[in-house]
Amino acid sequence: MARLGNPLAFTPLPVITVTCITYIALFAALLSVHNTVPHYPGSTPAGINLTQAWVDLETITRRFHPYNSHANDDVRKYLLSRVKSILSSKHIGSDRVDIIDDNVSNVTFSSGNTTVYFEGTNIIVAVRGSEDKELFYPAKQQPLALIRAAQNGGVLVNAHYDSVSTGFGATDDGVGVVTVLQLLSYFTESHNWPKRTVVLLLNNGEEDYLNGAKAFMRHPISQLPHTFLNLEGAGAGGRATLFRSTDAEVTKFYKASPEPFGTVVSSDAFKRKLIASQTDYVVFNGELGLRGLDVAFMAPRARYHTVEDSSIETSYNSVSHMLSASIATVSGLASDTGNDFSGSGKQTPDGKVDAGTGTEAVWFDIFGKAFVLFRLHTMFALNVTLLVVATVTLIILTIFLSKADKNYLFARKTYVHSSDDDQAIELNGWRGFFRFPITFVGATAAVVGLAYLVAKVNPYIIYSSPYSVWSMMLSAWLFVAWFFLRGASVMRPSALQRMYSLIWMFVGGFALLIYVTILSQTSQIAGGYFVLFYLAAIFFALVLSYVELFFVPKKSAYVHRFDAGSSRRNSEAPSRPLSGTTGGARSDDRPLLDDDATETTSLLRGDRRSFARYGDRRQSTSEGGDHEDRPSSRSSTINVGKPYPGEQEWSGKLPSWLWIFQFLLLVPIPVILIGQIALIMTSGLHQTPADGGSGPLYIYITFAVFTVLLLAPSGPFLHRFSHHIPVFLLFILVGTAIYNLIAFPYSRSNRLKMYFVQEVDLDTGANVVSLTSLDDYVHKVIKEIPSAQGQDLNCTESPRKGLTKCGWSGLPALVVPRTAAPFSNKTYIDTWLDYNITQGRNANETTIRVVGKNTRACRIMFDTPIFDFAVDGAVSDPRFNATGEHGSREIRLWHRQWSQPWNVSVKWDRAANSTLSGKVLCLWSDANTGNIPAFDEVLHYMPTWTIPTKLGDGLVEGSKRFKI
Repeated sequence: MARLGNPLAFTPLPVITVTCITYIALFAALLSVHNTVPHYPGSTPAGINLTQAWVDLETITRRFHPYNSHANDDVRKYLLSRVKSILSSKHIGSDRVDIIDDNVSNVTFSSGNTTVYFEGTNIIVAVRGSEDKELFYPAKQQPLALIRAAQNGGVLVNAHYDSVSTGFGATDDGVGVVTVLQLLSYFTESHNWPKRTVVLLLNNGEEDYLNGAKAFMRHPISQLPHTFLNLEGAGAGGRATLFRSTDAEVTKFYKASPEPFGTVVSSDAFKRKLIASQTDYVVFNGELGLRGLDVAFMAPRARYHTVEDSSIETSYNSVSHMLSASIATVSGLASDTGNDFSGSGKQTPDGKVDAGTGTEAVWFDIFGKAFVLFRLHTMFALNVTLLVVATVTLIILTIFLSKADKNYLFARKTYVHSSDDDQAIELNGWRGFFRFPITFVGATAAVVGLAYLVAKVNPYIIYSSPYSVWSMMLSAWLFVAWFFLRGASVMRPSALQRMYSLIWMFVGGFALLIYVTILSQTSQIAGGYFVLFYLAAIFFALVLSYVELFFVPKKSAYVHRFDAGSSRRNSEAPSRPLSGTTGGARSDDRPLLDDDATETTSLLRGDRRSFARYGDRRQSTSEGGDHEDRPSSRSSTINVGKPYPGEQEWSGKLPSWLWIFQFLLLVPIPVILIGQIALIMTSGLHQTPADGGSGPLYIYITFAVFTVLLLAPSGPFLHRFSHHIPVFLLFILVGTAIYNLIAFPYSRSNRLKMYFVQEVDLDTGANVVSLTSLDDYVHKVIKEIPSAQGQDLNCTESPRKGLTKCGWSGLPALVVPRTAAPFSNKTYIDTWLDYNITQGRNANETTIRVVGKNTRACRIMFDTPIFDFAVDGAVSDPRFNATGEHGSREIRLWHRQWSQPWNVSVKWDRAANSTLSGKVLCLWSDANTGNIPAFDEVLHYMPTWTIPTKLGDGLVEGSKRFKI
């Protein structure tokens, strides 16, 4: 009764209570932080006006505004007027703040077998630092001649103001844009003025090959900053997340954010190319050489690049969250006048800015309040230290236990006098050793099996119901693990079961930490930081188990008590307790036990019990010759205490309260660290199968791995659970499994994306509207489109892996006004674009003149590669390769003006191809005016569980063939 009354005892009620409360509290806190945005403050710093920021956001997101739309020009005019308004209201002159309306910079570069010529329309504002007395850049555009003091590097803050053709761009990247405007207002307050120069960039053209950021590289002021903060969006609200950073030195300034959020795991995902999409970060860091950070919204991805990326889907809170992080980060970077970001201040031989070098970092937040940051080589040192110290410590503890004669681990039996005694005293030190690995394999196999089952039967349920999948896997692992552990404990109770579980966990964590340590050195991967804390928690919990063993009696003292007892028995009695007796005769008042049988015992016993339990106060049972467990064999020579019912008798002196310290070491920290990663991974991955690429099985397996990591710390304690909680989990498992297998995977709030494009052959007049998506669903959607009724669909495999493209003859596009078309012997569409080919000096040279009506984006696509080209007006830049290593098969052309021609001169290998053929194609991307009826029809008639988005740069593509 005393044991049951101890609220800290290692008995069912305390274990169940503490475990359930801890896990529920941790999961609730993690979910709350992940899914809610901190409320915007009641008061803001001088220069910050959230109301004005919201007005700006609503203004620039009223219409779709991709680069190739007239709405884009309107947004640009508005932003330029806002910049001038902010400065004029504070009476700040051009000597302190320089506004650069960049309608000059153009850029030519190659990406794979595609070449891009782009004319930029960026807005650049330079706030001169209070300690910056030098020129921003030479009077002429001479980037290689730009000379500034090495320690005088500035800070770049970037956001792009173009949206995609199918989205309003509220978080991609409207919130980033209004944040830049607020930073301009903030840093032009006298007491907020930065020491270093702050360059604010509103770039145009990020959505199409990151063109705007590359055009910024062509402006000489791009050589001024050494660090940067890029603001982006890949969702529709929520928290602004630190996606990635270049090094620890820049990340330390983000640490000052009032509500930091993010983990270096996302940075590793980009580094390992697990995330295919990119942001302007890669231009500023990889091509320009700056050091900095990428802060972005990341969820929900279903609204990304759709009409649901609107101001109504975000909030003041999201704006405030990104703004507060930006103020803290940029203020820190702009106030640091040390040498961390100095470098030489000049261009390197490959054209990059020498901004110095930083150190790889490990970083993560804790509940969105605290931010942990340390260097990767520090993690390496800690890893190695833990591996060595833990091993040595456990060896020393084992030696001390053995010297103290209290090492019951792996002890089978021992003798009172010598090994030739006729009967040994069983210690049962091996009992429970193999339970945890068997349980771990069984429970993990169950979760992985469920992953394969759902991926086979209903693979896309994770798109709308990730938490249902989580519930299924978590309940499955817990129930199966409890079933194995509890069953083994009932049949063969062991006081060492908890310790052996920790030993196995330590072995697994030890091997995993070795792998993480190697990876951190060879690949600079920091995302395994949680393994360091995981193993440290296991190690300290295991040390406590070793400490517990010092409380038990010595093995020699425990064994000799049997000998002491036998000395008082009849000389004819055996020298060892046989069959649980202390002498030759059995006490009359003790019930006959199974092992008390003699030759006169009945062959069949009506009272035999092989699986006896008496609630949580189960009586000790005989188990494979475990003679020491019988009360009749106890002696008064030493006090061995009272063991937990059924467990080894020598364990009676084990402290019944140390388990709670083990639990608090083992569970909270790993669950917090792993839970945060699991939730960010959920937001980042669960809706990606609809985009093409890796299949859903990869995501389910990832869920299964994190399920095991989250719940394994409960393993050492599960055998104390009664059946109530596990049976409840079984019901959850069955219910969620049924739902996950039969429920429809999409919903109004988690819509499946359909990639839209309309392709028009301007030679023949053929008009094909197509949707690209998952094969099982694209047919269902097209059946709902009126113009597709009665038509045979032309379906082909899409270049997007795993997706199907289905087309039909759709509504004609009206992207070029009919009034602009002269009389034609076909239809007016043949005047949408025109081209003219002029033979060059050599047989393998030609000039193609391309002009598209009511557009500023065209392409020339070649059937065979070209190896050299030039565009009238282009300026060569040694940092960019124009045609790539293996030539180019596509030239993408972008004007800043409408309906203007391009004159493109090309060369090809005449020996390999005597002729040059291909097609000229122009794009129309403006869906605001109703001039793309096919898109409007799809948007109107689609089922509520799906939504359109753009397939490429243009919603309408018109093309003509050519041959030279």
